[in-house]
Amino acid sequence: MKMNSFKYQGNGLGRFFGPLEVKVMDAIWSRPEPSTIKEVNAIVSEDKPMSFNTIMTVMNRLVDKGVLKKKLQSKSYVYSAVLSKERFLEEQSKELSYDLVKEFGSLAVTHMLDAMEQVDPDLLKQLERQIEQWKKDR
Repeated sequence: MKMNSFKYQGNGLGRFFGPLEVKVMDAIWSRPEPSTIKEVNAIVSEDKPMSFNTIMTVMNRLVDKGVLKKKLQSKSYVYSAVLSKERFLEEQSKELSYDLVKEFGSLAVTHMLDAMEQVDPDLLKQLERQIEQWKKDR
């Protein structure tokens, strides 16, 4: 699943979703079972009351984007995430990395290495191990 938009100024899920979409997705991911709009609205409205119709609209848009799925259960729809939060972030970071390397080639790789060293020097060691494993597997 590839999200169509990526926001450079955002953080975390805010790079892929609007603020209310982030709250809805976090509410969905926080529950072990599929959720009704009412249940999600109760979680999202803890900080600031939201209308049921607003949450319903956001959730149905997330279904249209392929991030949520819904099914009819006992006369009402229940919603669940297509992917776990971890899997979603993994797939999005993978797609973004592929796109950057495809578009910018060695510049993207060089800047990623620079960023890794600034964030955590141990990441370079991990990358070296992954490259060695990749070479062995070829």
